[in-house]
Amino acid sequence: MSWQDPDSVDELAATRNIGIIAHIDAGKTTTTERILFLSGKTYKIGEVHYGDTVMDWMPQEQERGITITAAATTFFWNNHRINLIDTPGHVDFTIEVERSLRVLEGAVAVFDGVSGVEPQSETVWRQADKFQVPRLCFINKMDRVGADFEASILSIRERLGAEALCIQLPVGSGETFSGVIDLIEQKYYYWPDAGDGQNYEIQNVPEYLNEQTAKYRQQLIDKIVESDDALLEAYLSGEEPTHAKLKSVLRRLVIGQSVYPVLCGAAFKNKGVQLLLDAIVNYLPSPLERDVLTASSVIGQKLGAKVECPLSFSSKSVSLAFKIMADPFAGSLTFLRVYSGVIKAGDQLFNPRTEKKERIQKIFKLHANHREEIQVLKAGDIAGVIGLKNSGTGDTLCDPSFPVVLESITPPEPVVSVILEPKSSGELDKLVASLQVLVKEDPSARLKTDVETGQLLLSGMGELHIEILIDRLKREHKVQVSVGRPQVSYRETIKTVSRAEHVFDRVIAGDPQFVGLTVEVLPKALLQPAEIILSPEVEKLLSVEQVSILKSGIKESLETGILASYPLLGAEVKILSIQVDQAKAFGDIAIKAVSALAVKEALLGAKSVLLEPIFKLDVVCPDMFVGSVVSDINSRRGKVVAIDVDSKRGSIIKATVPLSNLFGYATDVRSLSQGRATFVIEFLEYAEVPKKQADEILKALGRI
Repeated sequence: MSWQDPDSVDELAATRNIGIIAHIDAGKTTTTERILFLSGKTYKIGEVHYGDTVMDWMPQEQERGITITAAATTFFWNNHRINLIDTPGHVDFTIEVERSLRVLEGAVAVFDGVSGVEPQSETVWRQADKFQVPRLCFINKMDRVGADFEASILSIRERLGAEALCIQLPVGSGETFSGVIDLIEQKYYYWPDAGDGQNYEIQNVPEYLNEQTAKYRQQLIDKIVESDDALLEAYLSGEEPTHAKLKSVLRRLVIGQSVYPVLCGAAFKNKGVQLLLDAIVNYLPSPLERDVLTASSVIGQKLGAKVECPLSFSSKSVSLAFKIMADPFAGSLTFLRVYSGVIKAGDQLFNPRTEKKERIQKIFKLHANHREEIQVLKAGDIAGVIGLKNSGTGDTLCDPSFPVVLESITPPEPVVSVILEPKSSGELDKLVASLQVLVKEDPSARLKTDVETGQLLLSGMGELHIEILIDRLKREHKVQVSVGRPQVSYRETIKTVSRAEHVFDRVIAGDPQFVGLTVEVLPKALLQPAEIILSPEVEKLLSVEQVSILKSGIKESLETGILASYPLLGAEVKILSIQVDQAKAFGDIAIKAVSALAVKEALLGAKSVLLEPIFKLDVVCPDMFVGSVVSDINSRRGKVVAIDVDSKRGSIIKATVPLSNLFGYATDVRSLSQGRATFVIEFLEYAEVPKKQADEILKALGRI
């Protein structure tokens, strides 16, 4: 990578953009609160159970003791600036993890020392894999009864398929947990039970742990030296690697995602957090150490060409809007990650999606819901800006003279919907406006009006997600609504190939318009975006603008299926040929109309089926209730995949169940287990609805 300005190298080398990711209740927010306190960012430790944490600032978060929205902050440690995002652990808010990881260089995955890898741990780990984010693993809650460090590491290796590499060992567990051993330095870091974690002692490794320490240190050294030929040769010659060399090579392995260092501690007891901060600085990458960012050009002849965005302050600015937050005074606050150049208050940026310019009015450094106004935002920074009116999540904002677009953020498909009605007819406009604000903030929520009934339909990722949105509607926007029962957001797909031809031959505004189109629709993978393929003949005949209009008409036709107007998934469209009449024109209206109508006719000829969301269900319960729980799952059209036995937690029942049969499950499973069972559900896939249930659904909708 070539650098235009050496100042940016020094500043960026001392920057870390990281996220905290984990399953719900693994201790993400508690760990973050200790990080902020020990780094001097805050002067009081917030507690989740008291509802006074800095990062969980929303009333809904404080009341429920969970993280709902990703919160960003900036602090310093060992002369390094760390931009940190604390993400939710509940599956309903997975979009917050997705869009946070999209803009980060590193992450800390927090695991419960008793439970190890849990269902949502797997989800967030796969999300980090998707964006190739290097990670550290922090085994938290080593002070809990039943904490098992080795079992937690084994679960990381087996369930995540990750090369977990111990760089620390715990001293004791449960009530006897007192600190950690650093395997590189061979030192014991001891924290007294009393205190806030700021004071600790560095001691020699206890004698009774010498053998275990030597064993794990040898494994660590073997893994490090085998990746470096010079280091391996010296080591085989009897030369002991220095601590600095071991850390340097380990850093390279972490950045290359060959290994994932494992640390441990007890955040609630303020033990081990400083060493985690040291590891963030020592092993996670700076913005300089990731691959050169490429974007796609949006200029005429170079349309779609890959363009490098140099990570330097003197380059043209390129940034990504990854989160929108409503602001009661300024309209909205947009979270930006700057990848190239410098942005100043008052600058105009170009949004390629809307083809409009946006003016940056103010720039803020963020600390949860608190802000500090600044004047300049540089490459590598994460901050909030005010003034963007037409930009949303995933939009690129760039210098007008350097129009490019970055890879966007694809929100997951919502699976649950409710019908909303205002308590009074005079509040309908206010309800719609308020919902539009919430949906702009949260792209995993969708709002639409039922074309047949005229009712407002709010869709989300689960019952909790919908509940939070309704609560925010009432509290923040002061709108009282009546809410219908949750209903499943079904989808449609096609099973066979179908071809159709449609001719548009009309007079529009006195001008004869003629265009014919032959299209073919084909089934494809369900969750892949719809693909539109044009034959060379069509591309040759139409201009770039006309191709865009043609695709727009097709995309609109693909938004709904023909069975019950549910969103259509898994369809590909090929434009085989186009017919024109030299004596007649074919304008924009004709092109869009013929494309939409031709695709609809083709869909009518394809075999369409209903799809329903299938969820993974993990139930943990005492052995005596397994039979009742399994029988209940079977009655819900569920399939039990496996039953594992955990000596500490009981039986773990793994199953897949249609979402339509999971409403009210929390109450039912408590009744079946005398309140002793816990469960986690997570979206797995869309699957075809059995014919009997499909007929019942279509009959209820009046479609058969």
